[in-house]
This record gives sequence, C-alpha cells and structure tokens, in this order.
Amino acid sequence: MNIFKQIYKYIKKYNKIVIARHIGADPDALGSTLGLKEAILNTFPNKKVYVVGAPAAKHKYIGILDRFTEDMYEKSLLIVLDTPNKNRIDGVDVDRFEYSIKIDHHPFIEKFADLELIDETSSSASQLVAELIANTKLKLTKEAAEKIFIGIVGDTNRFMYYYTTPKTFDLVSYIVSETNLDFTKLYENMYLKSLHDLRFQSYIINNLTLTEDGFGYIKLEQDILDEYGIDASTATNVVNGLTFIEDMYAWAIFAYDKANDNIRGSIRSRGPIINDVASNYNGGGHIYASGVRVKDFETIDSLINDLNEVCKKYKEEK
Repeated sequence: MNIFKQIYKYIKKYNKIVIARHIGADPDALGSTLGLKEAILNTFPNKKVYVVGAPAAKHKYIGILDRFTEDMYEKSLLIVLDTPNKNRIDGVDVDRFEYSIKIDHHPFIEKFADLELIDETSSSASQLVAELIANTKLKLTKEAAEKIFIGIVGDTNRFMYYYTTPKTFDLVSYIVSETNLDFTKLYENMYLKSLHDLRFQSYIINNLTLTEDGFGYIKLEQDILDEYGIDASTATNVVNGLTFIEDMYAWAIFAYDKANDNIRGSIRSRGPIINDVASNYNGGGHIYASGVRVKDFETIDSLINDLNEVCKKYKEEK
C-alpha cells in the first residue's frame, strides 16, 4: 500500500480529526490545512474535522480556524502539515493523540508522528495535499482547490522558486481543470496592498542595514509595529518583497512578537544556504527560505553575524 492510500485509510478510520501546522502561519500552512479539511468533510460529511493554531491577521482571507479544546485529544487522529520538527507545531501536543500523521516538504529534522510523508522535492505542503487528493478517493471541491492553490503560489512565490517542478504544474493544472478555478481573483487577495502597507514597506527599505558582504536586515521593536498598526507576522512577511534588490545575497526581517514574547525572524536568500544557520536558532526551513523564533534581540545579533558569515563565504566563492 502506497503512502497516500495509507494516509487515506486513517482518515477514513477516524471520526475526529485535528489538523495542525507550524507556528507563524503562512499561506502554505493555512492553505494546506484548510484545503485538506474541505476535502475530508466533502468526502466524509459526518466526521468532525478541526484546523487549529494561532490565526494570522494578514491571511484571514484564506479561511477560519477552529479553537482548540482539550476534548479534541480523545480518540482523535492528528495530521500535522508543513512542519518538520515537534517544537514548531502550533497549539497541540502530538504525543497526546491516538494516532498521528506528518505531511511535510521540508528537509527532515526529526520523526515525531506514527506515519510520515516527507517529500523535499515538493514545492509545498499544499502540493502534497493536492497529490494526496489526486491519488485517493478524497473529493476535490472548488473551495479546497482555492486554498491549495493559494498555498502553492505562496510557497513558490508565483512559481518563481527553484523547487517549482513539472509535477507542481501538473497538480496545479489538475486542481484548476477539475474545479474550473478562477485563480485571477485569488491573486488579488494575496498581492493587493494598501497604501499603509506600502508605506511600511518603504520604512523597511529606508531603514534596512546592508553589510559589505551582502546581508541585509532590519530589527523591529514594538514601538515601530505600534506606529504602523501591525503584528510581527505581518511585518516579517514583507521579507518576500525584498527579493529583487540586487545588492543583497540574503536578507532578513526580525520583529518583536508581543503575543509570544519573543523575536520572530523571516530569512530569504538568493544563493547562500541559510537553513543550517536557522536550525541553530530554534528555526529551520528551506535552503533559501527559513524562519526563526528566539528569546531576545541579543540572540538576533549573534544570528546576524552567522548569516553574514554565510554571505561572506558565498561572496568569496562566487
């Protein structure tokens, strides 16, 4: 029995299913979890299916999350998406569920689920959900397809990144053709920006520090976030808008996360491998796109030095 059919077997078996993802939700984490929920409920309408985790105001257009309660642990299946290690699961204790499944596209860090599907060649967790649906009796609906599409587009940055493969396009073609998906409107939600957002992005660019080795970064204290009326998640998402600044090999935005009393960081690269560095600071991700959460800005200073060294080495080799 292949891995997709094994996952389907457990989805069919359990009447209560909790779907979780990593802390600091992005479009792929939300699109994959909410898309999978839609597919399960449309295949098995009598099941109880919950998508849990802290909401992200920036991405509320993707869908509504469920509030986690203790009774969700009882006789339940947990499916964790888009999360390579246990300590990055948002809001639940994987060990308290009767059975657990991991579906992930990040480089392997640790085994924490009973059944694990890990495919580093996949562009996103949303792509893996599309593949799961295509290879089982799960029903693809237009609403599920919308969320999956958003997740794939979010993690590939409109199919720009290196891990976009022919299979990515095949599965996107599948969900679009099966549901007659109007993806043009979906792009509006993802990329439409207010003047307020653009002014904040201008603040980032105007105050970015650029080292002589090609590493760009900014540290955002709470007063700046308050001034612009945004949270740490929204602030660090601006990192993708810095992709085409030619002076930088890698760049990062670090912001104080008031809700969790820590520092959240999003790191991107156009050459230097950054996920190894991020993994040393309670983070991780892809070789060119990673995230971290650390306790204070002093730790961030150490991280900045390490990332600058990676850029320096890359510059010398180049």
